[in-house]
Parts: sequence; C-alpha cells; structure tokens
Amino acid sequence: MVSVCFYFQVHQPFRLNRYKVFDIGSNRDYFDEEKNEAVLRKVAKKCYLPTNKLLLSQIRLHPEFKISFSFSGVFLEQCEKYMPEVLESFQELVKTGNVEILAETYYHSLAFLYSETEFEEQVTMHMDTIKRLFNVTPTVFRNTELIYQNALARKIEDMGFKAILLEGWDNILKWRSPNFVYKSLLGDLPLLCKNYRLSDDVAFRFSNKEWKEHPLSVEKYASWINEVNGTGDTVNLFMDYETFGEHQWESTGIFEFLRLLPGALLQHPDNNFKFPSEIAEYPARDVLDIHEPLSWADMERDVSAWLGNDMQKSAIKKLYALETYIKEKNNPELLHLWRKMQTSDHFYYMCTKWFSDGDVHKYFNPYDSPYDAFIYFMNVFKDLQSKIESKKEVDVCQEKNQIDQQIKQLK
Repeated sequence: MVSVCFYFQVHQPFRLNRYKVFDIGSNRDYFDEEKNEAVLRKVAKKCYLPTNKLLLSQIRLHPEFKISFSFSGVFLEQCEKYMPEVLESFQELVKTGNVEILAETYYHSLAFLYSETEFEEQVTMHMDTIKRLFNVTPTVFRNTELIYQNALARKIEDMGFKAILLEGWDNILKWRSPNFVYKSLLGDLPLLCKNYRLSDDVAFRFSNKEWKEHPLSVEKYASWINEVNGTGDTVNLFMDYETFGEHQWESTGIFEFLRLLPGALLQHPDNNFKFPSEIAEYPARDVLDIHEPLSWADMERDVSAWLGNDMQKSAIKKLYALETYIKEKNNPELLHLWRKMQTSDHFYYMCTKWFSDGDVHKYFNPYDSPYDAFIYFMNVFKDLQSKIESKKEVDVCQEKNQIDQQIKQLK
C-alpha cells in the first residue's frame, strides 16, 4: 500500500515600493499597494479561484481525496484586504474535512536562522490567525521554503508539533528513499520528505516540451506512483499552489491533469490519500542528521537563494539587528513593517545566481536587477531605522554614497 500526500504552499509577499534614496524621511509608503493588489487579483483569477473550485468538485466526487495547505500570514492578510472571496473559497475547502492546514512563520521569513524568539512569535501569530480564519489548529509544521536542520526539528518538537516537512534531497538521503518516514537526530520528531522528482515533474517540467516525458499524461504519472507500492509507504507531493494556472498555464492542460489525477490514483486498490499528520503516524525507518540548512530551492538545495551573496547577507543581518530596538518601542505599526520586510522574497530578489537557477530568479523578480532590489530594500531599511532611532534628520546624500559604494564593491 502507498499513501499519497498532497501539500500546497500558498504565499504572496508584500512587495516593496521602488523606494529611492531621496524618499528616505518623506513618509512614503514602504509597500506597493497597487502592485500587490494587482498581482493577487491576477493569480486569483488564474490559479486560486479555479483550482479551489476544481479541488472542491474532486473532494465531492472522491470522498477519499485529501490535500493539505500552508498559507503564509501575509497571503491571508492580503486576501482579507483585497479579495475576501479568495479566502472564502479556501474556507469552503477546509469545511469539507478533507483539507489539513499546516503551520509556518506568519511572515514567510527566515527568522529561525537569526532569532529563535522572533521565530516562535511568528509561529504563534500564524497559529492564532489560522484558528481565527479556519477554526482549526495545525499540528504539523512547514518552515519557509522547506528550510530544515537538526536544531529546527528540536525546536519544533519542543513547541508541540507532531511532524515537519522537508526536501527529500539525494545528497541528504543518500541510499534512503523519500518514500518513508524518518526521524530527527535530536529527538523523535517524524520527518516527511518531499519526493522531489515526482513533485517537480508537475511543478516545473509539465509544460517543458524538451522533457523526454512530455506530454505528461495522467495515466503515465499514476503508473509512476503505483510503482512505489511495495517499495515505500508514502509519496509526498509538495509544490507551490501557483503551479496550477500561474506557473503552468491553463493552456498546458494542467487543470485537466489535476481533475483526472485523484480518480486515476484511486483505481489502484492499494493507493490512498493521507494528511501529513496521518503520515506522521507511520513508523520511522531511520534517523536523518542534517546540520546545515536544507531547502527545496535551486540545484544546491541550500539557502544560497536568499543568503548566497554579500548583498543578501548584509541586508538581512542589518534587518535582524533592529529586533531589540524595535520591540522596545512597543509600536505595533513599526513592528509589523519590520516583520513584513523579513519575508524571504525580498532577499530572493537580490539573488545573483547564473545559468538555469538564474532564469528562475529572473522570472520571480519584479525589479530590473538584483542590485535594484538591494537598493530599494536598503532605502526602506534606512527610513525604518530612522523612525526607530527617532532621528530628526536623515543625511540622504550620505546614505546614497554608502549604498552606491556597496554596489560597486559587489559588482
């Protein structure tokens, strides 16, 4: 018997304005409200609303069908602000009882790598938001971008979660299969590994006409999953929800593929669908020792997509260095602004990777270059810093010279 576990990440960041150095001290909004609303409406039309409708129909047709979601808090915040109908469509799915919601950091941040206190506060915020909006309490954790390491497992277990998701990367698993449950080195927390080959066949390769398996039929894909029977306990299919309709357009046939997939998988008598919390009950087959952060991004599966160059490292270190000062201010508005700047996307936009990974980063980057992303971020940072320090004046010329110098050094 093999259990199929579907998990979808749903996230949209609050994108920054193109904040120029002469905007520092001007009280200009940090975030581009017009763009953020426009992007949410576009993706909702292409992905969220039609995919939710499709999944709801499949749950009604196949009561055995189960799926799970992780919603970033900033995504839910935008839904409440711009498109309540999107939130309502997710709430309708959850009410079926066939959907499990996972916990994560509210701001889709890298907080665990820099501040366990901030990390725990964001997870608590996220749990409270999920309880308020969906009336459920998550029991399984999914960290931002599936970032995982031994120390995180220990923290998550201490916080009372029953399992955590991570990338089933060959360099980590070695001879092991991602189709079993493992446990962490520093405790007994169950580890649910993504089957990245089968997940990425849909998320990244589905419309690639150069791929030898193109076009990918439901029958072919179901046969690959069926082959796991007898050689694994579970197939964990983890992917961005925007795969459906946004990354893979409707014209590729992705919606028809998704519509037919549950029925095709259930035709095999030994297949079933499980929530992550149910997969966590399966026996752990071995211990995984993962010291350095592992993620689901790029070829390296590390954190270099967000922290791989000096711009990224400088920006995020300066940001987290404000934690003590901003919390001492006891100003909820400033705290919320600072936390929205922690969203991992801001640092992803600063990525300077080359070759195949570079194409991915360019696709998701709203700026003309990673250097622009760094400049705008640092300008916003300087303005926020001035608010925290209650400076009466900001020497914008000095700030501009400092940032220009950093860019020259990095280039």
